[in-house]
Amino acid sequence: MNKTTLEQWRMLDAVVRYGGFAQAAAAIHKSQSTINHAVHKLQNQLGLSLLEVVGRKAQLTEAGALMLRRAQRLLEHASDMEQVAASLAAGDEAEIRIAVDEVFPPAYLVNALETLSARYPNTRVQLQETVLSGGPELLRGGDVDLLIAGEIPQGFLGDPLARVAFIAVARHDHPLLQQPAPLNLQDLAPYRQIVVRDSSREQDTDSGWLGAEQRWTVSHVTTSLDMISRGMGFAWLPAPRVQAALDAGVLAALPLEKGARRYAQLYLTHADTDRAGPATRYLAQLLHETCLKNADSFDF
Repeated sequence: MNKTTLEQWRMLDAVVRYGGFAQAAAAIHKSQSTINHAVHKLQNQLGLSLLEVVGRKAQLTEAGALMLRRAQRLLEHASDMEQVAASLAAGDEAEIRIAVDEVFPPAYLVNALETLSARYPNTRVQLQETVLSGGPELLRGGDVDLLIAGEIPQGFLGDPLARVAFIAVARHDHPLLQQPAPLNLQDLAPYRQIVVRDSSREQDTDSGWLGAEQRWTVSHVTTSLDMISRGMGFAWLPAPRVQAALDAGVLAALPLEKGARRYAQLYLTHADTDRAGPATRYLAQLLHETCLKNADSFDF
């Protein structure tokens, strides 16, 4: 059984914060006698002197300063709990679960989540980054509330979000870039292609394999980009992910006679639009606005 209460610690904090009992009483709308009684009772219950009078001002003792620092953490936690309760009472979700295909630009996702956090600071976000069929599988399994992916799973309704261009690239000094242009399928075949593995457990699909003699399969777009930048092969990679490397001259687009660019349409799908809470709907709105604003960065 606790000897002390949060209210007692709140009154002690007010005395210190506002410089005295009278000032604290005015600030927190309590009578001075109530605050005086609470602080003295607190000291008696702890068997510690928390305040001492220096001149005309009450100051914390060394023990009081230590105890109040600990108490302030409790007061902050209690305030946080009350804010969470208010959010839940207002119908805000405790958590949003979202699956996002790796080809979606991370900066746009993070910007949307940052804005979401400012409005719904008590709503947690559980993010899963997926490839190809991995996201739709999570949605069908009831594991996510929002999905950004290249397909809309059967039984769900989604909205177009963005069309992402994929560019065939290799490092600027790759042997393919030393050959006469344009390149065809036979030109590519002897060289290693880096492909990205489907994150679905139900399917085993590699993204865009051409049947090259050498194929390395990775699980993440970032890994593929790193390998390509080291001259370890060629790949089709999302334009938003490779543009900086192209601009810097680290990578170069392969001059193919056909298919140098491919396109993937991404969709935003709710698990259940009618049951989506305000934070989930707001995040969906932010994602649409971000993609519309940056449409030129996706599709070129």
